[in-house]
Parts: sequence; structure tokens; C-alpha cells
Amino acid sequence: MIDEAIFQRLGNDREVLSVSQLNARARQLLEDVFPRIWVEGEISNLSRPSSGHVYLTLKDSRAQVRCALFRQNAARVRLDLRDGLLVQARGRVSLYEGRGDYQLILEALEPAGDGALRQAFEALKAKLQAEGLFDVAGKRSLPGHPRRIGVITSPTGAALRDIISVFRRRAPFIELVVVPTPVQGREAAPQIVKALQLADRGDFDALILARGGGSLEDLWPFNEEAVARALHACSTPTVCAVGHETDVSISDFCADVRAPTPSAAAELLSPDQQAMLDTLAGAERRLLRCIQARLDREKNCIESLRKRLRHPGERLAQQAQRLDELELRLRRAQLQNARQAQQRLNGLAARLQSRHPGQAIAVLRQRLQQLAQRLPQAATRQLLQRRTQFQAATHALQLVSPLATLARGYSILLDERGRALRSIREVQPGQRLEARLADGSIDLRVETEPTEPHTLSLLD
Repeated sequence: MIDEAIFQRLGNDREVLSVSQLNARARQLLEDVFPRIWVEGEISNLSRPSSGHVYLTLKDSRAQVRCALFRQNAARVRLDLRDGLLVQARGRVSLYEGRGDYQLILEALEPAGDGALRQAFEALKAKLQAEGLFDVAGKRSLPGHPRRIGVITSPTGAALRDIISVFRRRAPFIELVVVPTPVQGREAAPQIVKALQLADRGDFDALILARGGGSLEDLWPFNEEAVARALHACSTPTVCAVGHETDVSISDFCADVRAPTPSAAAELLSPDQQAMLDTLAGAERRLLRCIQARLDREKNCIESLRKRLRHPGERLAQQAQRLDELELRLRRAQLQNARQAQQRLNGLAARLQSRHPGQAIAVLRQRLQQLAQRLPQAATRQLLQRRTQFQAATHALQLVSPLATLARGYSILLDERGRALRSIREVQPGQRLEARLADGSIDLRVETEPTEPHTLSLLD
């Protein structure tokens, strides 16, 4: 509560206050009268010293007040503070005694009015841009000569009158169809979406979404996500003309083309009638010049062909002479071919005669007689040679044959597997052996342990 005694004492007695006392009493008075208040204003002179505190000025069209947001409270603020942002600030009124400055000690900041809408605008813009709704590659080109255009706007607004005025002046032959829809208020956004969907099925060459100027709140239906997506989904080329030249909406980014004003949108889609007539007249003049030039070229070509044209009789005479020349060449070629064929035939006949079979048979018969005489002699010589070789081989075989050795009284001992024994170490007592002689064989059995033989001198 205000201490009324302070004012009474100041009124009744002449009390002289120091500057410090004055500022202290003023601060106490302000803090008692305004313990907690909300103030709405636009941020300016924003500063952030290294201490972490935030200092700013809140202003409106007629006044301003200094504000201090200390570090502990600044850490809780989630707004992107910047100059020009409209905010609602909660705090207490105080006075900085050191300078005698009247100020607000802020505790919290929240977006307000246009500031809140602006933040929502930026958030939706960033979202749709990330999804690719603003990509230039997906934008459609406007038709060069449209015949039927749908205008989505309020039927009573100034935007429609401006559009009709431009088309009446520049291209009165274009059919305009108004698709009525509210363009302001809470129900405007869904109605605009329905109008866009209806117009997109209406066989139009292009669509104009338009309204006149207004505040950000008035233009907000054109910043709704549903309207933006409906614009992007249209298969018909779209032009967005919302507000004045400085106004920008989300719909501007989603439409194929943005026009600064409804009149500008009409000018984009309405070819200038006079310009078209001038272009048509120029094209007519160029076409006439091209036709005349083509006629002149064809005339010169016909004249040139006429000069080159000859009488058919001359052509026939030339062809008859050519025919005679070809006939003479044909006869000479036939005679030459006949002579060459006869020469080739004579050569083949001579070669055939030289290779007559009778001559070859006579030569072969003489050769056969000579061979018949040489065959008995060669057979006799070969037989004698083979007999001599056989006798020599037989004699050599007898010299090395073991049978000759056996005939002289020797024998060969064989074990059970028929192998010849060469040492007494290969037999054991009781082992069955076979003695091979010159005229037969004898079965033997070893009775005693074999002993080393005694070598006898040949001289004994």
C-alpha cells in the first residue's frame, strides 16, 4: 500500500530531500503501485552484454520505456528476441536510482499480436519449404494465351473489380469465372480450400487467388497450411495476388507465380490486345514478304528450267546415236569373246590328249612286267637272308640256354613259388624244393641245416 504520510509530510513541511532520497522514494512508490503488470510493445535498442543480462526498449507509436531482463530470467525466455518483435512483457515498474531512469524489471516475455502471427508464419514457412512445396522446379508456366480463367476471391471485394477492369481493357475476349469465397475470418481458410478444389476441376487455363490489402490478421487465412497445400496440389497453373506489393503470404510461395497485386495478376494472364494486334499485323507483313520472296524464287526457277528444256526430237536423236554405238561395241565384244573361247578350248584339248589314259596304261603295264620279273628273285634272296639269320640266332640261343647246362649234368633248384635258388640262405629244414634236370624234375625236401660249401681247387 502507498504510504500516504510521505505525501502529507512533503506537503506540510518544507523537507529538503537529497537526490538519492528522492529517487529512493520514487522507486518505492512505483514498485508499490505497480507490483506486477503486463505491457505490450515493440522491441528496440536490444543489447546483450557479456554479463548475460538483456537490455531493451519497449515502444509503441507514442511512447517508450526502458526494460531490464536479468540473466536468470533471460535464460527462461524461448523467444528469438530481435528489434521490431512485438511482445507482451511481464514485470514490475521500478526506477534505477543511479541515473534516475524509470524502467521495467522484466520477468517473462511472450509473443503478442503480429509478433505471434509472424512466428507462426515463419515456422510454417520453414516446414513447407523443407517438404519441397516451394521448389521452383515444380512450378508450372502460365499459359501464353488463356481463354478461360477462374478468379477465386470475394465477389464484393475491390480485388475482383480491379481484375475485371484490367481484363476489360487488355483482353476482353478472355472468359472470367468468379469462384466466390470469403477471404477473411476464421471460416475463410476451409472455404478457400473448397473453392480451390472446385476451380481445379473446372477446366480453366489458369486460376487467380486474390484479395485486397489488410493487416497480417486480415490476411492470415492465406497463411494457413491447408490453403498452402491445396494450392500446391492444384494441377491448373495458379497465380497468387494477396494484399499490397509489400505483403507476403505462405500462399505466394506455394502458387506457381506470385503477383504483387490483383491488378498485376490480371496483367500477367491477359495479353495486351493492342500488342497482340500489332504483333499480328507485323506477322502479316512478314508473311506477305515471305510469300512474295517465295514466288520470285519459284518464278526464277521456272525460267531457268525453261531455258534448260530441250526438244524431245534432239533427245531421241542422241539416244539413237548412243544405241548404235552400243550395238557396235556389243558385236566387237561378242567376236572377241568367241576367239578367246576357241583358244581356251584348243588348249584344253591339247592338255587332254597329252593325258590320255591309254598312254598311262602302257607305261604301267611295262612297269608291271618289270616288277613281276624282280619279285621271285627278291623273294628268294629274302628267304635265304631270313634262314641265315634264324640259324645264327638259334646257335646263339643254344649257347646261353640253361638246357645245354642241364644236359651236361647240372640241375636247377626251385622253391615253392618257382623261383631259382641262388644261396643256401634261401632254404630252411623241411622246405619242399624242385630239382629241374635235363630230362625232367624231382621233388626234394631239405632234411638238415644248410652248411657252407667247401671250395675245391681245380688242381686237386
